[in-house]
Amino acid sequence: MSEITTVHVVVEGRVQGVGYRGWCADAAVERRLSGWVRNLKSGAVEAIFSGPSDTVSDMLEHLWRGPAFARVRAVKPTPSDKVLTGEFEIRESA
Repeated sequence: MSEITTVHVVVEGRVQGVGYRGWCADAAVERRLSGWVRNLKSGAVEAIFSGPSDTVSDMLEHLWRGPAFARVRAVKPTPSDKVLTGEFEIRESA
């Protein structure tokens, strides 16, 4: 098993109003990652993923796809020292 990694991500593009948060949450749950996702006032989506480093890396690649009507322009990850546990959740917009 690989080392546990946590990453904070901002996804930019056409990612609000297209089901991106739900799609993201489903993908994270499928990968058994902890963390959360929410919309930002800027129009971006913000998320934190915590889990095995290879699984987090896979999730970061997957974020570029998005649901059918999404158009991802940028995925900006930043490493985090936090380790989250528990279920992945969709949070209220910030």
